Amino acid sequence: MEELRDPIQDADERLPMLVAAFPEAALLGIDLVEAGLTIAVGESCTGGLLGAALTAVAGSSAYVRGGVIAYADDVKAEHLGVGRHLLATHGAVSPEVAEAMAEGARRRYEADLGVGITGVAGPDASEHKPAGLVFVAVAGPASTRGIRLDTDAGRELNRAHAVRAALRLCRDVLHAMRDAGSGSGEAP
Repeated sequence: MEELRDPIQDADERLPMLVAAFPEAALLGIDLVEAGLTIAVGESCTGGLLGAALTAVAGSSAYVRGGVIAYADDVKAEHLGVGRHLLATHGAVSPEVAEAMAEGARRRYEADLGVGITGVAGPDASEHKPAGLVFVAVAGPASTRGIRLDTDAGRELNRAHAVRAALRLCRDVLHAMRDAGSGSGEAP
């Protein structure tokens, strides 16, 4: 008779190490703790990967407020406050919707920073928009900044690139806030 192995023990060897995959999450965590700030996320095409990367860092409960996986337009509208007219006018995959998602996550969870990610992970195009087209936005107390990604590297890499871009943009916004507070720069 064949000996059965513990599936949990076997799985440990195959589990992705999110902290290793997204080292920017730990750096952002340090920045947030030092600044005494919090963060919340609204994710579409990344399906919670940003939230998972943030919370993979030990101690993240000190700065992560919460998040929404808003794949469907009605969830974007109802849970993040994205205007239905905005969705109809620009489409779910647009810089305007990413910004509204970031602002909605910030507001809903009473966080200092909100992040919105929307795009086409792939492999197929959507809304007449190509796979790999992603918009990331970070809303802070004074303004919202966004970026566009448009390189299709395959579904999983598109999602990972969006998370890395979001983490980097958050750090950029935090550094700009810090610099503005010291009088050496403008608010983001």
